[in-house]
Amino acid sequence: MSLTMPPGPLAGSPGEMVNFTIDGPKHRLFANDFPRRVRARFAGETVLDTERGKFVHETGLLPVLYVPEDDVRTDLLEKTEHTTHCPFKGDAAYWTLRVGDRAAENAVWAYPEPLPDSSWLRGYMAFYWGRMDAWFDEDEEVRGHLRDPFHRVDARATSRRVRVLRGGDVLADTGRAKLLSETGLVNRFYIPAEDVNTDLLVRSGTRTVCPYKGEATYWSLRDGAADVGWSYEEPLVDGAKVAGHLSFDHDDLTFEVGPPAP
Repeated sequence: MSLTMPPGPLAGSPGEMVNFTIDGPKHRLFANDFPRRVRARFAGETVLDTERGKFVHETGLLPVLYVPEDDVRTDLLEKTEHTTHCPFKGDAAYWTLRVGDRAAENAVWAYPEPLPDSSWLRGYMAFYWGRMDAWFDEDEEVRGHLRDPFHRVDARATSRRVRVLRGGDVLADTGRAKLLSETGLVNRFYIPAEDVNTDLLVRSGTRTVCPYKGEATYWSLRDGAADVGWSYEEPLVDGAKVAGHLSFDHDDLTFEVGPPAP
């Protein structure tokens, strides 16, 4: 994400504060070797198992893992008539993955005759992440997508005073927040639950997954807007410092950030 999203060097517009230019197309592709073993499972079968994956970064998109055809259970694939065209990579062919009575339609694709500028894709296949049952980075299950080695998450303690208001109600007021910086995203303040007026909130049924921080639980205003805040109750290592904290973002809320209390 840090390579292909602004202000990364492979973004379409990496910014003006640089002392270089890139002689090449505005839409850029970059592949690097993924450093670990990756497996995907579907209907009880390991359908890919590779230590030779290539992580393909493409302007404006999340990276995609491409794996050698030899590391794919091609005996479980059925070629389909579906095709798509990418002006940067070429014409993609698709396969349905079938195991017993389960099938993932057009879940696998490849570029049998890639364009010259992306000829290194020849012999590699890619899988739609969400159509598999589980993915493993070495022996650890990964949710959301593979972690980008160029992506960072840093959480730092801050004594700045942070207030979150809903109209005349103070939803949160703290001088001991955590400031979380994540590549390509705006900074977020995470506030200790003890400094949040949880009487104004009710837990919602929304859940999202971040491969760097973990599964987020969402909170709604008890008498108003839905999903105004979220928390990571059992965060992954990168988000460990924000355990027991809530963050907020909604048009119905006002945020005040000031200097530390004297």
